[in-house]
Parts: sequence; C-alpha cells; structure tokens
Amino acid sequence: QVRLVESGGGLVQPGGSLRLSCAASGINFSIYTMGWYRQTPGKQRELVATISPGGFTFHVDSVKGRFTISRDNAENTANLQMNSLEPEDTAVYYCNAQMIRTYWGQGTQVTVSS
Repeated sequence: QVRLVESGGGLVQPGGSLRLSCAASGINFSIYTMGWYRQTPGKQRELVATISPGGFTFHVDSVKGRFTISRDNAENTANLQMNSLEPEDTAVYYCNAQMIRTYWGQGTQVTVSS
C-alpha cells in the first residue's frame, strides 16, 4: 500500500519559517519525481516545487528564493523548507509522487498570520 504522510505544518507569523516533510512508503521512492502542491478554498491545487530522482529542482516564481525542496532517498522523505513566509502562502500543502502513476498525501495546513 502506497502512503505519503505530510508533517510540519502549523501556524507561523509573517516572515517566519516552517519545514514540511513527506514520508513515503510502498513505492520505490528513488525513481519518483516528488512534488509539493498547495490549495486554498475555492481555488485549484497549484504546483509549488518539484525534485527529480536525480535531484534537479524546480520552484514556481512566487516561492523562488524563499522555499527549497529537497529529498533524502535513504530515508524516503521529501522536504520543503519555507522561509520568509507570507500570508499569501496560507494553504493546505500536499505531497505528490509522480512516475507512471501519481500518488498524493492527505495534506498539512500552513497558516501564516500575525
């Protein structure tokens, strides 16, 4: 059974930092492209960042320079370091594993508010 379990969300003040983690099981983690997406009520889920099996990364413009995606193939985890958080970053963040099939985690809430 494939499981992606996100953790690390919470409430943080503007300018603060959070580190999200995604623990994967049931897949050959090292051959999957891992991604982080986010969604706010009434809006479509949007891409935040991806990391290829070889470690190549992509970050959307709105988070470039503030967020960093990484992976640890030995631990089967994908992480998203989020710095300089803004209220506009408030969303449910989802972990995603892509290859032939796509798998999703259940999401973790990130709230940026003073």
